[in-house]
Amino acid sequence: MFCYFFGMIDYMSKTNKFRGYMRQFLLFLMFILSQNASHAAKIDEAIDKIFAPVSDILSGIVFYPVDIFGAKIPITILWILLGGFFFTVFFRFIPIWGFKHSLNLIVNSKNNKDSNSDGGSGEVSSFQALATALSGTLGLGSIAGVAVAISIGGPGATFWILVGAILGMSLKFAESSLAVKHRRFNEDGTISGGPMHYIAFGLTKKGKRKLGQFLAIIFAVFLLLGSLGGGNMFQSNQACQQIIHITGDVNSIFANHVWICGLAITLFVGLTVIGGIKSIAKVTEKIVPFMCLLYILLGGAVICAYFTHIPEVILQIIKEAFVPDAIYGGVAGTIIIGLRRSVQSNEAGTGSAPIAYATVKTKEPISQGMVSLLEPFISGCMCTLTALVIILTGSYRNYTQGISGIEITSSAFSSVIPHADYVLSVVIILFAVSTIISWAYYGQKGWTYLFGEGRKRILTYQFIFCSFIIIGSSMNLRSIVDFTDAGMLAMSVPNLIAIYFLLPELKEDLKEYCQKHNLSNKLINNWFKFDQTSEENSNEEKINV
Repeated sequence: MFCYFFGMIDYMSKTNKFRGYMRQFLLFLMFILSQNASHAAKIDEAIDKIFAPVSDILSGIVFYPVDIFGAKIPITILWILLGGFFFTVFFRFIPIWGFKHSLNLIVNSKNNKDSNSDGGSGEVSSFQALATALSGTLGLGSIAGVAVAISIGGPGATFWILVGAILGMSLKFAESSLAVKHRRFNEDGTISGGPMHYIAFGLTKKGKRKLGQFLAIIFAVFLLLGSLGGGNMFQSNQACQQIIHITGDVNSIFANHVWICGLAITLFVGLTVIGGIKSIAKVTEKIVPFMCLLYILLGGAVICAYFTHIPEVILQIIKEAFVPDAIYGGVAGTIIIGLRRSVQSNEAGTGSAPIAYATVKTKEPISQGMVSLLEPFISGCMCTLTALVIILTGSYRNYTQGISGIEITSSAFSSVIPHADYVLSVVIILFAVSTIISWAYYGQKGWTYLFGEGRKRILTYQFIFCSFIIIGSSMNLRSIVDFTDAGMLAMSVPNLIAIYFLLPELKEDLKEYCQKHNLSNKLINNWFKFDQTSEENSNEEKINV
């Protein structure tokens, strides 16, 4: 059978009929696993036993604590937090003055998604790129991730999730703009972009070629870890847990056969990602609006049922953000878990979404940076909706032992809406699948950056990625959370280092863009030194010419 498997891979490299062969591979994988159905429980235990130590080692490095005023703060959390503050101030609070413009850009892109509104080259429209990025961002981090944060850090963690989302808007703008500016057009018409490219090419232009190449490789390695963790295993794990929950919990037929749920997700993902970014964009631009609307309707129903308690809950969130209950480990613990969940949810500073934004049809990199401001904002709104539902219903109080993710959210909805578990299951599966699809593309770009383009190389990565969907479905949640956060947060280190070096050119690009589109306000006029007299002189020179 293994001879057949590798022979099939070799044959696939010589033909364009990839989809049919991916189907054959997945069916083959199903056959292999089904032979061990009677030992499924042991398979699940073995998978967790192997990967849990790896997760512990990685998280121990990435979350190395730094003592600040008596509080132990993971070094990567501090790194991203400081970056968020710095970029927000550096860009003169661009989330405020750039928000309206970003809305106008995405509306125009949605109305003209089949055309290049500014004559630029690319593979997808701004709306499709945003939908793809959102499908990666609005994963189960917005549902299960928020529940995990509240179960560990209390209701006050919600406040810090929102703080992280606001600070993340400036980070997202910077990395997305650079991704479009330094993208590469391949011979087959596809686009390769993202932090790997602006780190390498951008720093090379600054005379730091060796540093750029080193950081780009480090980022690509972390990107692979992130794609297998938060973009894959966490999503499949929580989706499968929800399926088990609605089919009888411990008495579910899947309780000791979790890998079967993972295999079902693998089938759909494997047959989708092989079509590339255009295929992914076509799927995500339909899934994202639908799943967001469905989730908002569910959340809105719960909030309406507890409408009179909203002011009380808001005060509770603000109070416990600074003075949490003792059982949640103090204010430092609440801040840390809130910011960790925020990063895992909106992914700002990690450099993942810019890989999708790099494929947009535009000749103005700053315009896509403006559009990307919406991503952390929307993510923050979805997280807030989840938090309100959980705190209003008080479901988090029933899960004080250990880490509980999707179970908290599910029980919160079910306490108000009969049979909400089944509707929520649809939402969860859509969130999980859309995230896995997007991260399959992100990870693929990291893989090809390290090992080169080519059909065999891409197929090898896709097979590995699909295998981790099954692995993630069988792992313990704590191992998944640690591996997820460690892999994704580590990406921020080489990414933000490069952005700091490239800030001067990004400022000049933003200044030129604002002048062209008449974006003028008190926050940026002095920074850019906009001077009406100099503009009038410039216009006179153009007339004279």
